[in-house]
Amino acid sequence: MSNIYKALQERILVLDGAMGTMLQAYKFSEEDFRGERFKDYPTPLQGNNDLLSITQPEAIKTIHAKYFEAGADIVETNTFSGTTIAMADYQMEDLVYELNYQSAKIAKEVANEFTAKEPHKPRFVAGSIGPTNRTASMSPDVNDPGYRAVTFDELRIAYKQQAEALLDGGVDILLVETVFDTLNAKAALFAIEQVKEERKIEVPVMLSGTITDASGRTLSGQTAEAFLISVSHIPLLSVGFNCALGANLLQPHLEAIANKTEFAISAHPNAGLPNAFGEYDETPEEMGEQIEEYLKKNLINIIGGCCGTSPEHIKVIANIAAKYKPRAHPSIPSQREGKYSTF
Repeated sequence: MSNIYKALQERILVLDGAMGTMLQAYKFSEEDFRGERFKDYPTPLQGNNDLLSITQPEAIKTIHAKYFEAGADIVETNTFSGTTIAMADYQMEDLVYELNYQSAKIAKEVANEFTAKEPHKPRFVAGSIGPTNRTASMSPDVNDPGYRAVTFDELRIAYKQQAEALLDGGVDILLVETVFDTLNAKAALFAIEQVKEERKIEVPVMLSGTITDASGRTLSGQTAEAFLISVSHIPLLSVGFNCALGANLLQPHLEAIANKTEFAISAHPNAGLPNAFGEYDETPEEMGEQIEEYLKKNLINIIGGCCGTSPEHIKVIANIAAKYKPRAHPSIPSQREGKYSTF
């Protein structure tokens, strides 16, 4: 664990880009998603990207390797939808442990290969924990504002199972990302704290919210600063934002929190906003120019890409990040009395 904190002191760390964007390029068919093992499965499986860690592991491995080659320090596991709640869409709740474990194992194998080749630049794996497709603080039914499609405890149980499998598979970090409802995130963070306590371990935790539109708020209504305040009681490695917006539109929200916390700050924006066909047109160079503004203003410690980004984007971002020093004073666990201090 100390390695990630040491690396954070030394340089701006680079997170990988989009897994989904890379998988779309393979144009996998329903049969490809199923593989031999699931060829008679009763539900359609195309679109279940997490399943590809079992049915197309070489593709997942290749994508991780491409991001490491491009300069990423951290890759995310292919587990964005790896909870029983999200997997219910495919009737695959029973596979959740295996999906997370295999995804973590694949990513860790690739990370170890690159670390062995370049010991001066250790590579890390972040277990991706997505928001699920349900929200704990809002009703999905406009006619029944008191209704909730999921409870805090249901989320906690689902997230705990995912976190345990990711840790068993060898991840270095747990990344609770694309948070649109802080109550969902708190269930995940609570579950992670439970796992840490039960296993008597420390695990670096990254938390990344998503600002959904020009109002500058998450879907559940919080501003960037309110989001930060509501999670600051948890010992985090980093807090930041990803998805929904391009790099230039995300900048004001990073500025809103950068001077208000001692946690490291992370950002992995989209490659601009989607066009009319839902595709992302922003070139690596265009995105790199915008991200350089973060670095000039000393806003971040961890930078990467979300929707629409590729190894080409990450390569440009990594080259720019290498020219700058990381934002000062992210928090690290002190060895004294288990308290948190700054370096």
